[in-house]
Amino acid sequence: MATMTPRERFIAALERRPLVGRVPHFELVFFLTMEAFGKVHPSQRAYHQWDQMSEPERALHRAEMAGLYVQTAERYEHDAIFLHPNPDTLDETLRLIDAIRDKSGSRYYLTLHGDATYSIPSGSEMEDWCAWVHDHPQQALDIAQRRVDAMLEKCHALRRHGGLDGLTLCSDYCLNTGPFLSPPMFRKFVSPFLRQLVQGQRELGFYVIKHTDGNIMPILSELVEAGPHALHSIDPQAGVDLGQVKQLVGDRVALIGNVNCGLLTSGSEAEVAADVRRSLSQGMAGYGYIFSTSNCIFTGMPLQRYDLMLDIWRREATYPAEDVS
Repeated sequence: MATMTPRERFIAALERRPLVGRVPHFELVFFLTMEAFGKVHPSQRAYHQWDQMSEPERALHRAEMAGLYVQTAERYEHDAIFLHPNPDTLDETLRLIDAIRDKSGSRYYLTLHGDATYSIPSGSEMEDWCAWVHDHPQQALDIAQRRVDAMLEKCHALRRHGGLDGLTLCSDYCLNTGPFLSPPMFRKFVSPFLRQLVQGQRELGFYVIKHTDGNIMPILSELVEAGPHALHSIDPQAGVDLGQVKQLVGDRVALIGNVNCGLLTSGSEAEVAADVRRSLSQGMAGYGYIFSTSNCIFTGMPLQRYDLMLDIWRREATYPAEDVS
């Protein structure tokens, strides 16, 4: 069997096809670039004077950011790169895609945020948002539709440009106790728009990953019926069991996750190792699994814990050739 590129392996997992060799891996964000490489993560940089920069200076910034994304993927063996354009404009997004492709060719799967559905409001806005939806439901529905229309217009531009493989939809719907919106409200204000967005992106030829933290079990069927290729992050801190989700919907959607981020931060090394092995054991069965944390590699997480997680993955997360018929 010919050796697959990281991008090809990632796509095979999204399509739930059998694989030989290591389970694909990526992280939604790897924020520890200062500790690992001595460089600030692109999304955490402030470019207040971008408009005053000469084009050669901007080009140097783009090239440096693109190089950091590729360097991270190479060192930590990520099969996919989640782009965080900065500045976050369409023109700069397209230039960043080109810069990464210039450095890495088609080796890595490229994705970026592509959600437009309502997420959990911020704490400062939560009370007002809930009152608004209750008092003005039709206005909320109209705005939801306009947001989807605008995102799909952007996706058309991304497809025309080329170079991007997929979208990752990062609106969070759930708390640890369950969805922020009740299931009936979710079906009214989110589900139809999520389904429309996912199907529109798929029709354009993109792969689609739906991310949400928290306890997704009360809305699991709604998420799967929207038609994404994969769900991320299958959150164990909210009591979501990867094995159960795999049994319920693993024949319809790939799963990404679900190493416990809380343990990576505050658990013992033995607890981390046990949780990594649990995730691999539950996720690898039947293919359609991409290994990652239950959120991301966030600021403050000890880098050595991520190294421990990856050491186990490198040694133990391998599909044998005889499993593939």
